[in-house]
Amino acid sequence: MSNTMYNKMWHQTQEALGALLDKEPQKMVEPQRNQGFIFQTLATFYIKYVQIFRNLENVYDQIVHPQKRILIRKVLDGVMGRILELKNEMVELELTEFHYFDDILQDLKLAPQQLDIPIPKYFLKEKLEVIKGREKILAQILADSGIDTSEMVWRRFHQCKKTEKLREEEMIFLGMNPPPLFNEVSATVIQAEKVDRLRNEVQMKHEEDYREALVTIKNDLKLIEGLDIKENLQDQIRHWFIECRNLTGTFPDYPDIEEGGSAIIFSNKTIQQVIEDIIANQEEEEKNEKKKKKKKEKQPKKTKRQKKGTKEKNKEEDEKWKMSPSLFLPAMKEGCNAYKEIWMNKDESWNFSQDFDPELIKEEKRKELESEIRVQVDELMRQELKNLKLAVDREREHPAKVGKKKKKGKKGKKKEKKTKKDKDLTADRTIESLYKELVEEGLLIQALKVNLSDYIGEYSYLGTTLRQVSIEPMPSLLDVRQLITLYGIWPLGSAAVHEKAPLVKSLLLAGPSGVGKKMLVHAICTETGANLFNLSSSNIAGKYPGKNGLQMMLHAVFKVARQLQPSVVWIEDTEKTFYKKVPNAEKTNEPKRLKRHLPQILKLLKPDDRILIVGTTRRPFDAELQPFCRVYQKIILVPRPDYASRYVLWKQIIERNGGVLTSALNVSCLAKVTDGFTQGHIVKVVKAVLTDQRIRRQIHKPLTAVEFITAITSMDPVYKEEEESFKNWYAKTPLGKKRALAITGGSAEKAKDKGKRKEKKEKKAKKKK
Repeated sequence: MSNTMYNKMWHQTQEALGALLDKEPQKMVEPQRNQGFIFQTLATFYIKYVQIFRNLENVYDQIVHPQKRILIRKVLDGVMGRILELKNEMVELELTEFHYFDDILQDLKLAPQQLDIPIPKYFLKEKLEVIKGREKILAQILADSGIDTSEMVWRRFHQCKKTEKLREEEMIFLGMNPPPLFNEVSATVIQAEKVDRLRNEVQMKHEEDYREALVTIKNDLKLIEGLDIKENLQDQIRHWFIECRNLTGTFPDYPDIEEGGSAIIFSNKTIQQVIEDIIANQEEEEKNEKKKKKKKEKQPKKTKRQKKGTKEKNKEEDEKWKMSPSLFLPAMKEGCNAYKEIWMNKDESWNFSQDFDPELIKEEKRKELESEIRVQVDELMRQELKNLKLAVDREREHPAKVGKKKKKGKKGKKKEKKTKKDKDLTADRTIESLYKELVEEGLLIQALKVNLSDYIGEYSYLGTTLRQVSIEPMPSLLDVRQLITLYGIWPLGSAAVHEKAPLVKSLLLAGPSGVGKKMLVHAICTETGANLFNLSSSNIAGKYPGKNGLQMMLHAVFKVARQLQPSVVWIEDTEKTFYKKVPNAEKTNEPKRLKRHLPQILKLLKPDDRILIVGTTRRPFDAELQPFCRVYQKIILVPRPDYASRYVLWKQIIERNGGVLTSALNVSCLAKVTDGFTQGHIVKVVKAVLTDQRIRRQIHKPLTAVEFITAITSMDPVYKEEEESFKNWYAKTPLGKKRALAITGGSAEKAKDKGKRKEKKEKKAKKKK
């Protein structure tokens, strides 16, 4: 795909986004009551934004023009944030994390695969050097902290080879290196790979040229235009002095540095507009003085009936659904306007190579230079104004008005609130030393290189149909994958999205053993380059003993997590932290050490802290429900794979392990027979069957389903009863309760009210006890 094609794709996507931004306010302003209509509206916008995001992400990754990329990035982050806002609205409306769009996808003529949410490649591309450096340090610390010194040389050699392999895999994943079976691939694919690599190189080169040009063009402007800018500003400000005196009889007060100096008066205004503003301000002051003189008439008190009437009106308005204001629409609109003004009809026939545009840099740097020179000019003009005022005062032979200035000084000063900062327990230590200590203690671990795309599964094609007959379907594996992207990967990967999007501080993955919960945690770290901290009760047992030790451990973990963000804090078997009753065998490990501290930690996490707490559990029913749900904001049920997912899993895992699929292997039969078996089971069986010898014999004796079925019979599946126990447990969680109430005849609003009432009753009962 050429630069021209990607430019065309960008223009089309910008047009589609512009049309969507025009439609959204029209649909969302009016309050609505019909829940079905509201969901259809939200879902349609969500799906359309996902399509725009998929195209924009592709364009941003491939386009080489540095200035276009800055704008695309701004819009891309805005679209990501808007998708998260719409997702949040749908969750609050339907009281479930999982939504099904089968009917809407049909209307829009889209396949379910087009709803798949990609992970922006820039998450890793833009901080590749940082990630590499951190991995190297981590590997070195792990190698140095080896117990057996005799094996040190071998361990170091092994670690170097391992790191080399990981780096190679990473480069292949980012498209910077060709895949291992490069020569066996068709010529077209080889050419495409080559073009991609070249484009990445051009992108980096153009980026460097652009950064250099920012400095050189500014320096040239300073030499050529600096003096003219200074003189023009001085003339403009002198003219303002004279006009003010002519209109008001006195010289104006010069704005302070804190207020922005003369920039606040002349920001995008001509001298004529400034004069008009002075006249308007005078008239407004006169009107305000007249109003103050008039005594305010006392408003009659409302009667009980009137109050009742207004309450009922407010209730009716509350019942009607209204869209929450968006924090991302302004940025997207701004981006669209910039696109229309600069790029929409721009003639780029001269810029075939898509290098930076020097005229745009000049425009930007001229403004920057002007604001820098304005600071110097302001200092000179403040003195000039002072001298003018003194000269006038001498003529009039009476002192300058000091009172006003004093008053203004008082107004300007704001009372500084004393904020209590958290005591830094390790103020005397470097982040590097804390990082090393946490690695040596086994609290900061190396994440496995796993991509989210390795979490194989299929869509739930019957979701809408089941919900229409009031059956709550189990989420599909790809539903889970999407939620991991939306709640975990996107906010951790983008600081702009994390700061403004609905904040998700903690995530719980609950499901039977072998469904890939641990893999998903590692995938979040791989896709975002996040550090992985392990605070599982088994991992912290015996480490940092006592109350002070625990405090020090948590302080160190979250200090390093903040400094080197993004970070994931993982708590495996997290139900143990909230045990109803601690088993005797585990009492010495103190599994409930973190129970009191986790809610406090969550409170301290702010929107600019890209830290996510992820808990994984296979026995959530062993935990005290209320404190458990108070810590985990989002609960995702990870199911055993359904037939469609098992079919895809068998095919892909057999192929990945060197197996060849032929007509002799009935994959459909395998998928049907293995109902209840998890991804973990399937991987174990495939690896057990596909030995090196068996792979070599495939030519003479193709693989059959019986071989795999024989191997899987020795394993215990996840029975339906176990899956039901997870569903029943989830129905007791806050969102599960609300959803269950809504399904059994109560509206979403009633469900919310009932939930609140129950919580209040429970609190009262606890107090009485």
